[in-house]
Amino acid sequence: MLAVGSPDRKAASEASGVRPQPATSFEEVYRTRFDFVWRSARRLGVGDDVIDDVVQEVFLVVHRKLAEFEGRSRLETWLFAITRRVISDHRRSARQRRPHTPLPETLAGHGTPHRDAVRQEAACVLHDFLDSLPDEQREVFVLAELEQMTAPEIAEATGANVNTVYSRLRLAREGFERCVARHRARAGRGS
Repeated sequence: MLAVGSPDRKAASEASGVRPQPATSFEEVYRTRFDFVWRSARRLGVGDDVIDDVVQEVFLVVHRKLAEFEGRSRLETWLFAITRRVISDHRRSARQRRPHTPLPETLAGHGTPHRDAVRQEAACVLHDFLDSLPDEQREVFVLAELEQMTAPEIAEATGANVNTVYSRLRLAREGFERCVARHRARAGRGS
């Protein structure tokens, strides 16, 4: 296997039309992408009781496989694919679904108490919605709406066809609109 940033890898990449990526150390990936991996795992439903273990396992895989990363996709796409597999393996080995705890949101210092309460309520609605989605729709919604990835990047990260990504995203967005409308109706604000 060619090392990241090696001359042989650079020549192979140029010959294939793929831009060579600069060498990236594990420490740099960990420092700059830890938050992305943690957010992705939480948004995919990993609970507080196992989040640290799952994220650690993701970075163990990254440490082992970083030299194999060829730069054909964004680093976030590659990391999400690893995160997704680790979560899937973790769920399979647990053989039981534990109830998901709501995602903690740090809201202190964002404004008035009313604004903080509104933000907390919105975060709860979002997390309840995410918990209600099938895994395939949840992944696509999180990557598109919260991580701002493109459909081709999502397709690569999830292993789905681009048209399937668009279909899942459409279904998730429709579900989100219904969820918001129900929340507004319950709150007496109408839709």
